[in-house]
Amino acid sequence: MNKVIITAALTGAVTVPTQTPYLPYTIEQLAEDAEQCARAGAAIIHIHARNPANGAPSSDMELFGEILQAIKARTDAVICTTTGGGVGMTPSDRVRVVPMWQPELATCNMGSMNFSVHPAARRFSDSDYKFPWEKQWLLGSEDFIFPNTFASIKHFLIEMKKTNTRPEFEIYDVGHLYNLDFMVREGLVEKPIWLQFVMGVLGGIRATLYDLTHLLDTANRLFGPENYHWSVIGVGYPQQFHMCTAALMLGGHARVGLEDNIFVSRGKLGRNHELVEKIVRIAAEFDREPATPDEVRAFLNLKGKDQVGF
Repeated sequence: MNKVIITAALTGAVTVPTQTPYLPYTIEQLAEDAEQCARAGAAIIHIHARNPANGAPSSDMELFGEILQAIKARTDAVICTTTGGGVGMTPSDRVRVVPMWQPELATCNMGSMNFSVHPAARRFSDSDYKFPWEKQWLLGSEDFIFPNTFASIKHFLIEMKKTNTRPEFEIYDVGHLYNLDFMVREGLVEKPIWLQFVMGVLGGIRATLYDLTHLLDTANRLFGPENYHWSVIGVGYPQQFHMCTAALMLGGHARVGLEDNIFVSRGKLGRNHELVEKIVRIAAEFDREPATPDEVRAFLNLKGKDQVGF
């Protein structure tokens, strides 16, 4: 596909409201941001649930469903639900969204790892925080291990297969590709494989060109270039736009959004749709147009908007 698949990751479970006033966490905010991002050129909307009262990450499945329904009512975009969840959520908490809401696309994280954002807490004094939960959320990640065992990955994949939900494999380091290769050889993964290279998380692979080419070389050896498609997530600024631009040059795809980066340019906080608009402008310089949701559905062999459970 010469067109570029743009994913907008609206809110995530790591960014806290104190970091940016533009972080959406109510149902209406998420639906509005999704609609604006789709209009700007995003074909995939990646969703986490947040408590509408204080922005804290939530595993409330009824709330998750209300968010999904609101976004579906306002856009034709493919909705990709998280199974990554947030700190304190068990693998069972995280995967419930798949059997309950049966999305077209859902994340599948491919290995346990240290996952920390604690340095972000240094930027704020106690009086800066908008909500009481935020400081400890950031600081507590210093002692957090993101658990994705072989048993839980297998369970996630089986649940996705039951609902014909396509996995989006989150690759935070090169070893995760070898974990995925094991799952392929176990017969648990269908091709084409859809990879998101998550680069720049403290605890994972760095966001550099050297590391991106290493990931691509490894994926080519393991799966063959004809059997997978790939996108890049660059965490932070300017890594988001540096790595996504590299992906555009190399024939890959791009994810932007406030889950991963809060700045649209140096020192300037951005809204989700502004981040999408920027990567669309960059893509145009390489003669790559944004793919439409229906083109993505055909390209990734998704089941279709009318087959979800919301």
